[in-house]
Amino acid sequence: MSTLQQAVESKGTPTLRGYLLRRPVTLGAALCMVSFAAFWAAQRTADVSMIDLMVYRAEGWAVRGGYDLYAMRATHADLPTTYPPFAALLFMPLTLLDVADMRSVATFANLGLLVALVHLTLRLVDRPLHAPRTAATLVIAAVAVWCEPVWTTLRYGQINMLLAVLVLWDLTRREGHRWAGVGIGVAAGIKLTPALFAVFLALCGLVHGLRRVRRTGRASELWNVWMRQAAVATATFSATALLSAVLLPRDSRRFWGEALFQSGRVGRTEITDNQSLSGVAARLLHTGDPGALWVAAAVTAAVLGLGAATAATLAGQRRLPHASAWGAVACAVTALLISPISWSHHWVWCVPLVLLLGAEAHRRASRRWAAAAAATMAVFCTYALWWVPRDADAARAPELGQSGAQMLLSACYPLAGTAFLVLTAVVALRALRGRRAGDRQTPARRAGGRRQERRATEGVRTAERRRDVRPLRRSRTA
Repeated sequence: MSTLQQAVESKGTPTLRGYLLRRPVTLGAALCMVSFAAFWAAQRTADVSMIDLMVYRAEGWAVRGGYDLYAMRATHADLPTTYPPFAALLFMPLTLLDVADMRSVATFANLGLLVALVHLTLRLVDRPLHAPRTAATLVIAAVAVWCEPVWTTLRYGQINMLLAVLVLWDLTRREGHRWAGVGIGVAAGIKLTPALFAVFLALCGLVHGLRRVRRTGRASELWNVWMRQAAVATATFSATALLSAVLLPRDSRRFWGEALFQSGRVGRTEITDNQSLSGVAARLLHTGDPGALWVAAAVTAAVLGLGAATAATLAGQRRLPHASAWGAVACAVTALLISPISWSHHWVWCVPLVLLLGAEAHRRASRRWAAAAAATMAVFCTYALWWVPRDADAARAPELGQSGAQMLLSACYPLAGTAFLVLTAVVALRALRGRRAGDRQTPARRAGGRRQERRATEGVRTAERRRDVRPLRRSRTA
């Protein structure tokens, strides 16, 4: 360091490093901008086609021109329409842009949605406690943009992050919010998979309501915030279907009466891109039609996943910190596992999954939980599923002849998802057992325990507040 620089700093002029460290939001924004710019350059260098975005645009043109939406084929890959007709109505504005502008707008929008996804997840897990949430959001988004599901979503111009943001926007509303459920309903109207969240909310409401009815004897207890949110989601979804039926009657009949049941329209089951249980079963059996094995696996995963998600949510924040996050992520993972086709880019829910495990590791101060979070992050950031031979255009997919090691690599997302569902079930059952043990205590002992817990919590928060304030005071004095 030069003498002049030392003299300037000795007079109190801050360095750039000191300036950024005292302003974490500025530092986070700088890191995020650099990462996003590098990502943009990498995507352009790779000359990504954004092929799914081109299909969305073709759907918009089909609606504008009055063509048969489900007879349409788009791009050099001859891709069909697979979403409900409501989605095509939303894609119409894409026809107002030329292709280059459309790709740029879609990329910017998806990057913004990634930031929103991280922000809503941090709100769901109520983290961080001792740093600005905006700064944490920007730093995490700067890293998350490089994980495989997010990279592939932007590469294809997909809508996965929009759907995840709509769902999380619903699940992070305050209790009883009148709009809670609309986001899930709209997401299900665009793509059917998020409808599982309405089922999950209805299960939570039903179980909770039956417990209340058994205690109070009042049937009115069956109606609660979860049931209301599920009802709003169902009504919103029905409204999207009704609107489509009015504006696109022919296409609505084709979708609900024919295209909905043709899973082959989406793509080949056995290829590595398919990271659902059906893909794992197809590669395991060396056939494009896994049949009964997939059905059995999907039913088992649905029961385990929805049961674990419901149990975690009903355990409550007091018995299971981050209970809502456990339930939401478990439901999302369940939907991805049981869907006939879940492309790798559908797994953008890996971002909330890893953040939840990281929050648990921080709360528990556990190396094992930190290792689990790091291992899960590695699964989604190493692109390991693409380390196997594949050729999507081959008459017989190479995936049908995989070895055992290759099968493990090409099943890494479903394996991680299944492990997470088992973990959710374990932590939820432990929390519920703890609550049942607490219920056996006398009312006076429970009240005393709650007072002690409240006092301890207030003491910890006071100590943390003092610890956080002292360095700030010293820095201001310095």
